[in-house]
Amino acid sequence: MPEKPTSTRTPWSLRRRLLLGAVLAVLILGLALGLGLGLTVGKDNGGGNEGGSEPTSSGTPLPTPTGTLAWTPKVNDTWQIVLQNNIILEENATRVTPDVAIYDIDLFDTPRETIDTLHRLGKKVICYFSGGSYEPGRPDSGEFEEADLGKELDGWPGEKWLKLSSENVRRIMKGRVELASEKGCDGVDPDNVDGYQNDNGLDLTAADSVSFLSYLSSLTVPSNLTMGLKNAGDIIPQVLPIMHWSVNEQCVEYGECTTFHAFVDAGKPVFHIEYPDGAGNGELKADEVEKYCGHKGDGTGSDGFSTVLKTMDLDGWVEYCDQRVETTAVNQTSSS
Repeated sequence: MPEKPTSTRTPWSLRRRLLLGAVLAVLILGLALGLGLGLTVGKDNGGGNEGGSEPTSSGTPLPTPTGTLAWTPKVNDTWQIVLQNNIILEENATRVTPDVAIYDIDLFDTPRETIDTLHRLGKKVICYFSGGSYEPGRPDSGEFEEADLGKELDGWPGEKWLKLSSENVRRIMKGRVELASEKGCDGVDPDNVDGYQNDNGLDLTAADSVSFLSYLSSLTVPSNLTMGLKNAGDIIPQVLPIMHWSVNEQCVEYGECTTFHAFVDAGKPVFHIEYPDGAGNGELKADEVEKYCGHKGDGTGSDGFSTVLKTMDLDGWVEYCDQRVETTAVNQTSSS
């Protein structure tokens, strides 16, 4: 049998056991904390959203930004969108046609004076730019690098999908948000954030779009700009908390308005565009208007939407669901 320890060694053995136990406890605690922090970082890795986070693989909604904005649009707000040409609006104008609450116009082509006049007439201004595509001829188009560019957008020669994770792309978009702030825009309408739904040539995913919009939100909220989601219905559950409105194209045409009704359910407007055959050639037939303005069949879920009927050119012509036709005066020599 082993020799029984003498009484002079017993205290040292006890201290050693206590010391070993303490070391093991510290190691276990450290591993637990490390695991917990690792999981937390996976869910919130500084995605650029003010008080926000990057998307998770499970599709967790992004946190609502903590900043408050001077203005956000309301459900059923009236609007007009003109992107093809500049609005003709003198600084001393006393009215603008149509008399609606919000104008969605091009960020680059619209001069600050037009925005100031719209404000003086009591209108809010949303400034459009393409957030997810390269457009040749824009003032900053020379800043994009070849590695930023993917395939051409179907039907838009020369316009290419962008790598949304690119630091260079994000730097350029930061400049666009700053320009919107400098011009006095009330909000921004970043288009083409749904590259993941298209043959983009960059292996873009829905998570790329969520991360990109989180980044844009980190810029727009401190700049006192509202921001809307353009189409991209698949990511509404993740990005709804950081979006103030939606611009949807053709949800009736494709029978998917119910998807976008999540905005209305959250008290946020859906600015809805349909492109009927014959739009722009006078007043549409009543049954054609009802097709795109009704809330049954393919229009199920469109109740509460702010619907406009437009031409694909998005020029000054617009028809509303009450069959009122209006035409905003535009400069025919300009282009978006």
